[in-house]
Amino acid sequence: MPSLRAEIVSVGDELLKGQRVNTNASFIARGLGTVGIPVVRITACSDFESEMASVFRETLERADVVLVTGGLGPTRDDRTRKAAGELLGLGLRLDPDALREVERRVTAHGRTMNELMQCQAMVLEGSMAIPNTRGTAAGMIIPAGRRFGGSYLVLMPGVPSEMEAMMELTVLPWLRSLSDTTIIHTPVKTTGIGESTLADIITDIEDSIPDGTSLAYLPHGAGVDLMVSTIARDPRIAERDNAAVVEAIRERAGVFIFGVGTASLEETIIGMLASGGFTLSVAESCTGGLIASRLTDVPGASVSLMQGYIVYSNSAKEELLGVSRGLIDMYGAVSEEVARAMALGCLRRSGTSIALATTGIAGPGGGSPEKPVGTLCVALARQVSGTGPSVEVRTLHMHGDRLQNKHRFTEAALRELWSALRGEPGG
Repeated sequence: MPSLRAEIVSVGDELLKGQRVNTNASFIARGLGTVGIPVVRITACSDFESEMASVFRETLERADVVLVTGGLGPTRDDRTRKAAGELLGLGLRLDPDALREVERRVTAHGRTMNELMQCQAMVLEGSMAIPNTRGTAAGMIIPAGRRFGGSYLVLMPGVPSEMEAMMELTVLPWLRSLSDTTIIHTPVKTTGIGESTLADIITDIEDSIPDGTSLAYLPHGAGVDLMVSTIARDPRIAERDNAAVVEAIRERAGVFIFGVGTASLEETIIGMLASGGFTLSVAESCTGGLIASRLTDVPGASVSLMQGYIVYSNSAKEELLGVSRGLIDMYGAVSEEVARAMALGCLRRSGTSIALATTGIAGPGGGSPEKPVGTLCVALARQVSGTGPSVEVRTLHMHGDRLQNKHRFTEAALRELWSALRGEPGG
């Protein structure tokens, strides 16, 4: 078992009202994992001092380290320091290093120090001030005393850039010196498989997982990923056990795994295109440019992605890709025949080695019994030396609202491309 356990408290009415997404908690949790400290609970609470004091008391009774963001600053709703001081019976002191930093920042902006600005350098007695390299309010690491079993309370601002700098420069190095455990998190990225099907495939692996290792399913709009986490005091044991579980999953479900690590599907595809010396063009109707957008999110995509066509209307398919009106009239814009013609036209006009085309019905209207909402036709055309281009076409069916379907169409098209690049038939 780990020697230290952490809880995260996010202060702010805006979190409870749904006006802000709590990205601070996820950043802190990821950081704690790098120093071997697991997070056992994340709490959001209001700006009321009584509520904060109650949450601080409860978390300090459970955890070894409680990390708090929000409520440090110059405005009236910044009451975190006061709530912590009253709970722990601590007064304030002026930290000279923090004061010098506040003065430097204030004068650099051509302003004059006042009492409110000076208050930003006040920290609780007995605490270690955390320098704020991105703002004015100092953070603090506070020993909570024997009453709470030697736990620590860490206070940081809610502004993400300020909190992140404090974590990286001060808090994580300090925690690293206290922790005697190692945590390894390894993402296993899958595509084209649902959560229940994946669970069935690897059920015996889960049943025999080593002590200290856990497996989490992380479903998303287009599939499910896995996170293999291992905690141990010996780094070698953590690495060994984690790698063994990851390898067992790869052997069992490898046909659905496009990567181990943090790389996205589009990053993986760009890497495969570049390493194979392939160039790509895309012709998008129902996906409206989302495929090109995802691919161009990857640095260096310009080495492989040459061109894109957004051909939402039938006339655009005719004019830009050379799809015949007769073909559209005979089979419909959403058909394997039109998808094939789009991919071939894209291949010819762009001169790339691979062309990917999509046409479908995202909804909510436009469907029929033969072609319901969620129908996608995706085609992939490739230049083949000496024999002319080859084309693979598939019809797939998704279930969701318009935006969900567009995202799933994009994921499915990229999955087809990934499968083709690894030399397998479409999944």
